[in-house]
Amino acid sequence: MFLRIDHVGIACHDIEEKIAFYESKFGLRVVSREVNEEQGVKEAMLHIADAPGGGSYIQLLEPLGPDTPVGKFLAKRGEGVHHVAFGVPDVEDALRTIGGEGIRLIDERPRHGSMNSSIAFLHPKDMGGVLTELVQAAPEES
Repeated sequence: MFLRIDHVGIACHDIEEKIAFYESKFGLRVVSREVNEEQGVKEAMLHIADAPGGGSYIQLLEPLGPDTPVGKFLAKRGEGVHHVAFGVPDVEDALRTIGGEGIRLIDERPRHGSMNSSIAFLHPKDMGGVLTELVQAAPEES
């Protein structure tokens, strides 16, 4: 079901500072920047490598305010890994299969994600304490 690790989401206070860090220390490059009002974050996707199932990224997340999910995460835990995202071929199918295994779903249906992907989250209490995201990459344009 999982094609690859799509990205690791990292919560941070200052996205520009973290972008500069990953660019200067590891040579990563930003391939996408977005403001996601629904999720309350500014985000940047930094490309790591391409794999047979698609690309791998680091996703930097800066909260738009203290009462957003990432804002609350930072207040409670500080900067660091927020979630792990797995690439899947079909997020709706993955939700049906995973939900059928008794794993709680945060999202019953896919929603809009970074770079026009379809995403859904799984409950961390059923995933060993790890907030887990499913990502179906946007279809490639021809």
